[in-house]
Amino acid sequence: MKRLNLILAESALEIVPREIVDHPSVKRWAERRGKEPDKVLLDISYHYAAMRGLVNWDRRGRPDIVYVSLLNVLGSPLNREGLLQVYVHTLNDFVITLDPEIKLPRNYLRFLGLVEQLFDIGKVPPKGKWLMKLERETLKNLMEELKPSKTIFLTEGGRKTKAGKLGVMIKEEENPSVVIGGFQKGEFKEENIKLADAKISLYKRALDAWVVAGIVVHEVGRALEIV
Repeated sequence: MKRLNLILAESALEIVPREIVDHPSVKRWAERRGKEPDKVLLDISYHYAAMRGLVNWDRRGRPDIVYVSLLNVLGSPLNREGLLQVYVHTLNDFVITLDPEIKLPRNYLRFLGLVEQLFDIGKVPPKGKWLMKLERETLKNLMEELKPSKTIFLTEGGRKTKAGKLGVMIKEEENPSVVIGGFQKGEFKEENIKLADAKISLYKRALDAWVVAGIVVHEVGRALEIV
């Protein structure tokens, strides 16, 4: 394995949509943050009342899923050995590419500010070498660019597989991609799940994205005898 491409797909990460920017809960949160309502991330913890009228509201507004998952994988031995590249694909078809050397803030509100800047400007930091960049791109287009030797989707409806076996399976691929859902409920869209060469389930019940991501990077590291 040269490197593992790890993708958080259909992630519940977006700027507050136009149809709810005038909702009192959104305006209060934006004012508290010192920002315009159309410049803050949608977050169900603060915008629940406003979100109830949105399409697919129960699959949106969870930047915390992305945050905790990224902390988990970017701090892993696999990443520190230069064997991991992480991407975040969003429900609205944006792709965030992260420099493996990025050090994310340990404070959630600072993370929100960083991603809000990213959606506003397109890269972080605004000048010099980027550590995160944002592009309008579908998951299919990203896969066409990566040209993976095998694409594995981790999904509750997949084939039950022991975590250790998955680690070995990934290790034996030259350019593997692993896709994990960055949302809180449901399954992948049909057009995205079609991209899978293999669909794997690690447990009999649904697991949080950050748990799955942590298992994957640990087991690949174990298969490579890094840990």
